[in-house]
Amino acid sequence: MTAQHRRAPSQETVRRHRLIVRRLLVGLAAGLVAGIGFGSWWFIAAADTPSAPTAPTAQKQTATSAATATTPSTAPRPTTAAMAPLTLTASGPGRVTSGSKPSVLPGPILIADEHNHRLMIIDPRGRTMWQFPRPGDLAPGQTFRTPDDAFFTPDGRQIIVAQEDDNVIRVIDIATHKIVYTYGKPGVSGSGPNRLNHPDGSLMLANGDILTPDINNCRIVLIPKGGHAISRQLGGTGTCVHSPPKTFGKPNGMFPMSNGNYLVTEATGNWVDEMDLSGHVAWSAKLPSVSYIYESNKISPNRYVTIDHASPGQVLTFDRAGHVLWRYAPAGSQALNMPSLALPLPNGDFLVDDKANHRIIVVDPRTNFVVWQYGHTHVAASGPGYLNNPTGLDVYPPNSVLAR
Repeated sequence: MTAQHRRAPSQETVRRHRLIVRRLLVGLAAGLVAGIGFGSWWFIAAADTPSAPTAPTAQKQTATSAATATTPSTAPRPTTAAMAPLTLTASGPGRVTSGSKPSVLPGPILIADEHNHRLMIIDPRGRTMWQFPRPGDLAPGQTFRTPDDAFFTPDGRQIIVAQEDDNVIRVIDIATHKIVYTYGKPGVSGSGPNRLNHPDGSLMLANGDILTPDINNCRIVLIPKGGHAISRQLGGTGTCVHSPPKTFGKPNGMFPMSNGNYLVTEATGNWVDEMDLSGHVAWSAKLPSVSYIYESNKISPNRYVTIDHASPGQVLTFDRAGHVLWRYAPAGSQALNMPSLALPLPNGDFLVDDKANHRIIVVDPRTNFVVWQYGHTHVAASGPGYLNNPTGLDVYPPNSVLAR
């Protein structure tokens, strides 16, 4: 039968054909939309993924560290960090120095920017996620001066701050930007109830109690949650001699350890002690070739890190016999100037507070290279990307000092 003489299809056949065509068209449309959506997602993800940064120009010891010129981020992707019920976000250009590798940090970091009288949480690209105090954050009559050490509380919802030169400890709620607790009277030193004399490295325990070395009183004290009197004391007030737990020589750090003990640092005599809160001392070590030891903490079994708070300063790792295992002490223009804290990072690097150089750096101990920097070396300022005598550090949970 020729084409001209084919029998016309029945109405039932036409209906079936139309139904088949309609189903094919719906399927094609759905596939097209899904393909476009996936392609758009891939394009955005690819655009947001930073290209490999230029290798840092930092050299061993005497050569130059990371460049001091601030460059925009290579990826404008917002950073969002969730902690308990909190979410902090940053966007815009990055503020780390040229050659910095944001990937060396496990997440945002907290900075106590002492002479700018502020706390900051920045993302690995140097973008501000949170700051205190903002205009209106302080209640009438409240002050917030010279934050020294600052750490996230165990639940990650607050920050405990030792304002050493102001003789007070504060607890600040991150979500509300409010001071919710104060121990001590600003600007007034003492040793009685609600008085301290240069508290340093204050920590909040899981039950809300506060533990703090009280440097110039040469003691370590425990303050009950919400209280304004001391519930426990180690060391004799005003007796500044290394003989723990009876006396301590200006204790300036007390970091928690995985076994439940604490690592105590005594500036007088450059001693480090492992002890528990009952006063039992597991061991003590005196470090050689250190001018002023500062805030030691544990890295791994029988390996510890500390700071020589001097100019030029040092970062050292050591064992419990006091043997130095590694030393970072660059000379020349990159010499450390009164560094105040070094924290181990999950990748083996160290986050270092180079206080009087007005910068925070990450040092790779395998190469002695500075692989990340926030702040401009030798330049004190308060604008984006600048610091002024930063003193305290912590890493965002779950890598914070009290969440490890």
